[in-house]
Amino acid sequence: MKRLLNLSLIFATALTLVGCFDESKPNYQYMPNMYEPIGYETYGDYEIFENGQSALLPAPGSIPRGWMPYDYEDTPAGKELATVELKNPHPVTQENLDKGKELYDIYCAVCHGSKGDGQGILMKNEVFLGIPSYADPGRNITEGSIYHVQMYGLNSMGSYASQTNELERWQITMHVQNLMAALKGTEPLTVVEPEAAAADAMEMMSDDAHNDTDEAH
Repeated sequence: MKRLLNLSLIFATALTLVGCFDESKPNYQYMPNMYEPIGYETYGDYEIFENGQSALLPAPGSIPRGWMPYDYEDTPAGKELATVELKNPHPVTQENLDKGKELYDIYCAVCHGSKGDGQGILMKNEVFLGIPSYADPGRNITEGSIYHVQMYGLNSMGSYASQTNELERWQITMHVQNLMAALKGTEPLTVVEPEAAAADAMEMMSDDAHNDTDEAH
């Protein structure tokens, strides 16, 4: 009888615990700060942070993920040099072209127009005036100059280096080249198959390795 009473008590206790259990939140937290971290507001004031500011600068010498060095200066001479010698290191695949169009529509079409003719919504609303077409006579536009302008900006256009990474800027460059070709009635960029692009990349890596070996000797 005593054993049955103990079993009944255990069963009732278990039933009570299960009935009060919330699957989204444990009933007991041994270290609650581990389960429920404090969410700091981006620009809030908190004593725990240096100068009481939660929005801190990156550590000195830190490099953003995806960052690539860029050797051309933000000067007329640097732009001219990039226009002549800077080449796209990425293959012209359909995936890159599609991504380039997507990014162009986000960042560029509002001014330059979806066709690259300078008839974006801000131009039509007279927010900015005098935005030229990519096909305007006298404009020396190359893949290098397109990328350089995205890095540093030009005239009223600001830099997009903080909004896009190295690959994304080259993808936008590919799309701009195709827009320019469509406006001028010339051939668009030749699309390579992903397999061929991968083979070319492997060949370039192999050539670089051989060059490094030769320089070492």
